[in-house]
Amino acid sequence: MPSLPLFPETSPAPSEKALRVHERLCAVYGCPIPFFRTQEPLGELVSALLSHRTRNASSGAAFRQLRARFPTWEEVRDAPCVQVQEAIAAVTWPEQKAPRIQQVLRRITELRNGDLSLDFLGELPVREARDWLERLPGVGPKSSAATLLFSRLRMPALPVDSHHHRVAVRLGLIPETTLVGPAHRLLEAQLPSDWDAQRLYDNHEALMLHGQRCCFFREPACQRCAVLDLCPTGQARLARVTSGRLVLPGP
Repeated sequence: MPSLPLFPETSPAPSEKALRVHERLCAVYGCPIPFFRTQEPLGELVSALLSHRTRNASSGAAFRQLRARFPTWEEVRDAPCVQVQEAIAAVTWPEQKAPRIQQVLRRITELRNGDLSLDFLGELPVREARDWLERLPGVGPKSSAATLLFSRLRMPALPVDSHHHRVAVRLGLIPETTLVGPAHRLLEAQLPSDWDAQRLYDNHEALMLHGQRCCFFREPACQRCAVLDLCPTGQARLARVTSGRLVLPGP
């Protein structure tokens, strides 16, 4: 009877299809893509919480207004909640996000014995850092990944937003029934485990940009898609166009 390997592999092999999609879309959108900002991780976490179901322009304006009104995170934490809500009025559901942000800031202060900072996460393995963040109230996989990758920590974690998720589903990289949260681990597992922050950022940005500029929620531009030959949804859609029966399957 053959013996089992002493150290079995723990990381799945990268997906050939995911890598081909990455290469094609990187050629279209110009990888390496410059990081869009550099800020400390606590600020990035607050930005992520503000951005939920909100356009980037609105969440960015709310973040700037919040920092203008409250120069320190301690002031945001300790301010009357109504004042924080007024400062972030540009986002969707400010009445929910204001108390949640203050709750998160108070919890970090408690866990870190008074130190209201997330810089320490840079000393942890990525998975451990993400698990720590995801124990905070209202912080899920997208927010934890964004905090680590987009901030000055530049840690290799893959965020998945709604555009990224839509493109991945239509390409068949993940099942149609997969929600955004569980999609994070599935999509990251399809990429090489030794990719650095820049390559994971390129992957996220390329799929996100493709969703914004080509693979639209309604009326995707399949005829000019760089990965059409890899996309069962696009091929089925164009076949229906040809037959005069346009029906878009999937999300």
